[in-house]
Amino acid sequence: MFLNVITMLKNILVMLAFGWVLTASSCKKFLDQTPVSSTTTGNAYKTGDDIEAALTGAYNSFMSTNFYQWEIYAHTDVRSDNAYCGGSNDVDYYQLDMNSIPNTNGSVYRAWTELYAAIARANSVLVNIDNIKDESLTDVRRQQIIGEALFLRSFHYYQLVSLWGGVPLERYSNSAASKDINLPRATAEQTYTFIDSCLQVAVRNLPASYGADNVDKVRATKGAAYALLAKIWAQRPEKNYTKVSLYCDSVLLQGYSLVTNYTYLFDGNHNYNTESIMEIPYIANTSGVVNWGTEMLYPTHDNGQVPNDTWQRYCVPSRTLVNAFEKAGDLVRKNASVSFESAPWSDDYWNPCGASDIAVPFAFKAHNPSNWSGGDHTYLLRLADILLLKAEALAMLGDLEHSASYVNDVRSRVNLPDISGDSKLDMLTKILNERQLELAFEWQRWNDLIRYNVAVSTMNGLNETYYICNDDGSMKKGGAINYNFNDNKTLLPIPLTELQANPNLTQNKGY
Repeated sequence: MFLNVITMLKNILVMLAFGWVLTASSCKKFLDQTPVSSTTTGNAYKTGDDIEAALTGAYNSFMSTNFYQWEIYAHTDVRSDNAYCGGSNDVDYYQLDMNSIPNTNGSVYRAWTELYAAIARANSVLVNIDNIKDESLTDVRRQQIIGEALFLRSFHYYQLVSLWGGVPLERYSNSAASKDINLPRATAEQTYTFIDSCLQVAVRNLPASYGADNVDKVRATKGAAYALLAKIWAQRPEKNYTKVSLYCDSVLLQGYSLVTNYTYLFDGNHNYNTESIMEIPYIANTSGVVNWGTEMLYPTHDNGQVPNDTWQRYCVPSRTLVNAFEKAGDLVRKNASVSFESAPWSDDYWNPCGASDIAVPFAFKAHNPSNWSGGDHTYLLRLADILLLKAEALAMLGDLEHSASYVNDVRSRVNLPDISGDSKLDMLTKILNERQLELAFEWQRWNDLIRYNVAVSTMNGLNETYYICNDDGSMKKGGAINYNFNDNKTLLPIPLTELQANPNLTQNKGY
């Protein structure tokens, strides 16, 4: 039994999410997640349809979690120099912004539990597929399902290891066996090696294409697996840039190409485009498959204006990011990433007096919120990221000329002049800058700073200040922001609730 591509796409797009209620009048209603220790994934798997439904549920993790809907921005762009927390400095996100994060932080707990719940869904497929004796489930489809589930599990573990370092490696999430519960943490190296081993099987099992562009972009393919392999070998502690380069080449052989106009990537009218390797296929105004997270970043407008609903949106673009766009003369990507508009609230960094004639910026790459029912797709992997990663690998391997050519392919699309590198350090600095401009608000900046080993120097070197509203309504600079950043802060704390539930967990240094 092999679901045809149309049926599978329909199943993925109309899957039921966990029930949630969100209204435009509140920005503080989140999904309630079951603790990791209580997660169940079911065991009634008898037919091919059953395992296909379980796989659909595993894909649904991208749509049904706070983490992938919007909180991942707080853990990546907000923690970095790309954005301030916004949201009137709600405590969870202010702590993330300032990188002063206790182990009781609610967003940290949600991220941990939601990612492990997503892993549990993928594990459910992997554990139960061998029990399916239905002859209509062909061997080819069986292997593809295994590949898809392994990719999904790998993608979630990549988020975990990027944020926390080494984590417990759950292979049997619904097992009651003593050897499978209260697992200790693996090291970061062991976690990346585990991800690599899963992706090696995935890349053998996955097809290059399922036969339709829209399906190829929402399900795991060889291209997606190669892209994730490139990223993990660049990010892991003991990097291997020869492998990074080869895996990037494998992605390029899959036939992806840059779209001609950068703004097409985010206008909502060019989904499933040639540059997309994998994306989350939200559909506006539907049940369970909407991108409600967009409303947390960019508000639905009233007659073209920011609504007077009193609460500030999250992930406010920083002056550092805006200045980077302006210094580069990069108006195309600036205007596609940041929208300056008048807003009816004060902002400590841009408009402390709430003056109507002073515009404040919004993270703008998803800009069709539709009153909590948006349909903007979210890229999980796209080609420009891989081209710049290829450039990084070549620079690290000493081939500065070819490295520059990959960067210039990305720059030429937004009408910026070619660059070259005088040295490896110079080339890498330019690539890091290019990645900030190209990939702002796409969850990459934090990992980039960590991978380049410049997180501490970048965060401590920011020339950022608060602004104060004078009695006459004018604004002036207030105190400088001191992040007091150090190496310990590159990782999140293990949530206190998880430490209490699992005596074999150990905390990260500095918490």
